This record gives sequence, structure tokens and C-alpha cells, in this order.
Amino acid sequence: MVTLTFAIFMTGMLIWALKDVPWEEIADGSLKPVAVLEAADGEPIVRQGPFQGPYARYEEFPVHLVDAVLSIEDRRFMVHYGVDLKGIMRAVLRNFQAGSVVQGGSTITQQLIKVQYLESDRTLKRKLQELVIAFWLEWKLGKREILTRYLNSVYLGSGATGMPAAARIYFNKDIAALNVQEAAMLAGLLKAPSQLNPIDNFEAARERTTTVLDAMVANGKLGAKDASAAKAEFAELHPTTPMPRSGSWFADWISPQAGEIAGASPGSTTVRTTLVPRLQQLAEDVVARNLDKDGKALGASQAALVAMTPDGAVVAMVGGRDYKTSQFNRAVAAKRQPGSTFKLFVFYAALKSGLTLSDQVFDGPIEVDGWSPQNSTGRYRGWVTIAEAFARSLNGATVALAQEVGIENVVAAARELGIDSPLNPVPALALGSSEVSLLDLTGAYASIRLGKSPVEPWGVIDFQASTQAKAFRVGPLVPASADLSSYQQDLVSLLQLVVERGTGRDASPGAFAAGKTGTSQNNRDAWFVGFTEDLVAGVWVGNDDDTPMKGVTGGALPARIWRDFMQAAMAQPAPQIDPDTGLMTSQRAPAASCNISACARSYRSFRASDCTYQPYWGERRLCER
Repeated sequence: MVTLTFAIFMTGMLIWALKDVPWEEIADGSLKPVAVLEAADGEPIVRQGPFQGPYARYEEFPVHLVDAVLSIEDRRFMVHYGVDLKGIMRAVLRNFQAGSVVQGGSTITQQLIKVQYLESDRTLKRKLQELVIAFWLEWKLGKREILTRYLNSVYLGSGATGMPAAARIYFNKDIAALNVQEAAMLAGLLKAPSQLNPIDNFEAARERTTTVLDAMVANGKLGAKDASAAKAEFAELHPTTPMPRSGSWFADWISPQAGEIAGASPGSTTVRTTLVPRLQQLAEDVVARNLDKDGKALGASQAALVAMTPDGAVVAMVGGRDYKTSQFNRAVAAKRQPGSTFKLFVFYAALKSGLTLSDQVFDGPIEVDGWSPQNSTGRYRGWVTIAEAFARSLNGATVALAQEVGIENVVAAARELGIDSPLNPVPALALGSSEVSLLDLTGAYASIRLGKSPVEPWGVIDFQASTQAKAFRVGPLVPASADLSSYQQDLVSLLQLVVERGTGRDASPGAFAAGKTGTSQNNRDAWFVGFTEDLVAGVWVGNDDDTPMKGVTGGALPARIWRDFMQAAMAQPAPQIDPDTGLMTSQRAPAASCNISACARSYRSFRASDCTYQPYWGERRLCER
């Protein structure tokens, strides 16, 4: 009777404890979706803060890493059934002898359950769940799959989740390239990743690594001489977090699209981006150097820079002076008055209306609806050619021209070249009174260089899910389709004049260059946007609180930043990305294209991770739009 009562009681306890266990999720064996960003050269983009690398297969983990983890964490992993009763008894005895908790009895299977499936609270219900799930997992998944999931999901300090991420963070290596001492160090971090972090506490990490190597010797996985050699080599090792593969701002900008691509696809999706680390580092250095040199004296605390190929592939993005201090992306999220850089659209509208560069416009005092703009010098030049009015950035002539062609046509010209921001159709729009982002404005100038519009800045070349054998090409989400060839030469000539003998002379890199300066009212914002043969770039300088700078104009500090970047960038060939394929011309094209934007609009069942949709009948099909 007592036995029956006990059995009924235990059955009830198990039913109560296990009723809300996510059995389907566990049985599915799926790893959480992870989007892993790569630069255009295929190297990983390591973001500051939390970082998770691509999931590794069991075969990709070095044998000595597996040996190190099992030796220090769960020596009997290969023989127990999820719960190690001998290990529990041994831990209880050692803790009793020590008078405190010095050793745990959890197996790797149990640790995986804690990491991925259950809350960390120490209640009776959770303990019962852990016990049953541990046995079930061993039966359902097997040792290799359990260990693979564990090594891919454990936290190892410095923001790294999973062994592949930790290998990159601490040693800037792929997981397969770890040597014995590096593997031992990562295994040692499992005990207390924050306290044993080798970047912050190298001595503690060294001592723990020694403990792991000794455990490997005791477990028969490493010879004593090899362990001694590994200890000596580790003493000379100094792990340091690799510099973010630049582009913390870039990574923040492209991550939402990368996450959309990964979707709910299990495992990792590797997303190759357009970022060129060399150019990104140049951009960061140039911005920092110029602000350090002149920023304080000129009252300029922030700057932003965007560089792209003529088809809009963003190769560098600097969103401010220092990402660690402020993650706000002034290249993308900030909307500021573009000043005279907006004049490009006025003069484009004039050319479309039938005017030519040699036609004349009157530069003099003008009043429109009670508004009277003035030239920056306070002087007027009378009748001037359209080309001279643009090169000298004459406000009076520009407003008169805008009135002649019609503000609504200026708005239409801006839209045609890719400006999406709200534009208030008032006379002051001709001088840049409506706010735009640096990214959009630079994309509009790229349209001129490409000879097609609109150029929408883009950042994903291709992607490949760990569950898929092939990669899918992405490229521009909105291919430029409108032909600007009838006006391109005149517009480029106008922009060249600005650099050669107009307000942008300080931007000249000593080679072909075309661009436009811009300064908002009271010197609150200063811009230079333009292009060379291979690259298009935009620079903004100002203050977050919108306070005026000390006489800074677009032809001064922004132009110098632009020049310094372009001169350094031209020292090596610029990346060439084919706008039709979305690939650098030196790279082999993936097997299939995937227009994510078009497919998502066409099919509600579209899944970006494998570029498929579910038809009404049959299996999922590849979207070929």
C-alpha cells in the first residue's frame, strides 16, 4: 500500500513538473537562429558587445578542445546517461570535506538544458524537469549532438556566446585553428567566464588553463611533456579582443536586414556584406584625426562619413566620433539640413526643363513670400551662367532658378535621384531647408556618378544558411532603372567645377573629383558630398545639440575630411561591385539570386533563409523573382 501510494505520488509530481516542458522545441533539435556578418573579403565582422559566431559542426571542433572540455567539465560524459550519479556522490563528498560548495555534479547534458531550455531557478519543479529531460535528451539526440549544441551555446565572457565566437574574440581564429593551450583556456572559462576572462584577468585565466591541462593529463588525453610545453607557450600568449571589423555603425545598420534574412531558420546564416575593412579603418582614422586636430577650435564635436561604390554598395560607414562613447549613427539616423548640397536637385530640374549650362540666371536680391535669402558673402554677381552659379554656390541665383523651373519640379528631381525624406515645397527648399540623412544624400550623388537612378544604398552581397548547400545572391534591393545619360555629363561638369574652382577646392585629392559643399544656417551643419572615378562619399560635420560651429563651412573641415579619405582610398584599387549581380567582380557568383524584397512582397509564405515560398499545392518552391 505504501509503495502504491508513493508511486501515485511520484507520478503526480512528474505530471505536474513536466506538463509545460517544451518537448517539441527540444525534439526538433533546432539551434537558435543566428545571423553572422562577414565583410566583403569574407572575414567576420566582430561587433562590440554580444557576439555569436556561426554554429560549428561536431567535426569542426578540434579534438583537443573536446578533450579539454570533457576533462574539466564532465569526464564521464561518454558513459553516463545524462545524470552522473557517481559524479554527484563525488561532489557531495568533496563539498562536505571542504565545508562549502567546491564542486558541482551537473553533467554537460544538464548544463545544456539550463542554457537552452529551462529557467535557472532552483525549484523542485525545475530539478525534476532537468532530471527527466536529461535522460530523454541522451536517448533522443545522442552524445555528439548534445556536445555540439553545448559548445555552440555556452557563454564564455567578453560578450562571446559559443566556442566559435570565443575563438574569434580571444584569438581572432576560426574554431578549427585553436591549438592545445588555446583550447584549454576556452574550456577553463566554462567555470566562471566573467571572473576568468583573460583580457581582464590574464593571471586567473593562466592558472585555470594550467588546471585544465593537468586534468587532460589525468584523463589520459594529453601527455605530461605536451602539457608542460602548452603551459610554457600560454605564458607568452596575450589574448586581446580583435578590433571590431569595423563597422560597428555599419553592423548596426545592416543587422535588421541580416536578421530578416536569417528569419526563423535554425542554426546560423552567414551574411556577406559590402563592408571593406581597409576603407572602413581609413574612414574612422580620417574622421578622428581631423576632429582631434581642429574640432575643438572650430566648435565641431561630431562628424559622419559614408562611402559607397557608384551602384550604392556601402563600403565604409562612420556614424560619429567614437562608437564606444555613442552608438547613435549620425550617417543614417540623423536628419539635418543639407544646405547647398541640395542645390544639385535644383540644377537637375533646370536641365530637365531645357536650360543649358551656358544659359544665364540673375544673381541678385530676391524676395519670395516675404523671404529674402542672401549670398554667404553678402555680395551679388548679377547675370551669371548656370555653371558659375552652381560652382560659386550663389543663393540668389539658385532661388531665382528654382522659381523659374518650379519648386514642385525640384521636389520631383530630388525624388527621382533617391531622396525619400519629407520635402516641404517652399522657396527655402532650394537652399536645403528640409532635413535629409547623409546616407540618402550620398546615394543621390551616386546616381549622378552611375548615370542611373535611384541608387538606394545597400549592404548585403549574399547569404548562406547552415542548413543550405548553396548561397543566395542579394545585391541591390531596388536596382537603379531610370536612365540619366542625357543629363549626366552636364551634372558631372557642374560638380567638377565646384572642386576645380568653386567652393570645394579644398576637397581636391589631386585627381578627378566632383562634389558639392553645403552649409546650413548659422553654420550648424557643414557637408561635402561627391565622387571620384571609383567611390562616392559624403561627409557631415556638426554638433548633436544643433549648436552653431565657429564659421565651419562645407568647403572647409568636411572638404578636408573627404579629401584625406579619398587620397588614402585611391592608394589601392577601389572595390568593384557589379550592380547587376551584387558581387565584387573578382568573386565567383553564387548559384542563385534571391530578390528578398520582391519575393517578400509577392508571397506571404516567403522564407528568406532558403529563398522559398509555399504554393497552394506541393512542396516549397524557389522564388525566382
